[in-house]
Amino acid sequence: MSYQASVALQGALYQALRADAPLAELIGDAVYDAMPVTPPAGTYVSLGPEEVRDASDATAKGSEHDVVISVLSGSDESGGFGEVKEAAARIAELLGTAALVLGHGRLVGMWFQRAKARRVETGAGRRIDLTFRARIDLG
Repeated sequence: MSYQASVALQGALYQALRADAPLAELIGDAVYDAMPVTPPAGTYVSLGPEEVRDASDATAKGSEHDVVISVLSGSDESGGFGEVKEAAARIAELLGTAALVLGHGRLVGMWFQRAKARRVETGAGRRIDLTFRARIDLG
């Protein structure tokens, strides 16, 4: 297994989210790989935690990545879960059909695993954590 595929996957996910016009209509350019010191206003997306496992077999090296992508709204938003769910749904659709090109390894597939929606910041903010599983062939 090579952890280099993790860097390649993160970069490809970030680029795919930033380049998607329908997502940009919902959140503008508010996709973050590293969060700013002050959380942005409105709805935004953050690449989050990742868990990586070896998925090598007798014929090839490989890795399996469980990646969390979070959609959040600040406590100043009064739109409820609607806007956050709309952005989360777009991300799920995008990543379920995206043919991501990695700088290291080859993406075999990416599958939606689960989502968790909750209130944050004394109940005013919203957060949805989307978990995706990516299988990468390292050749």
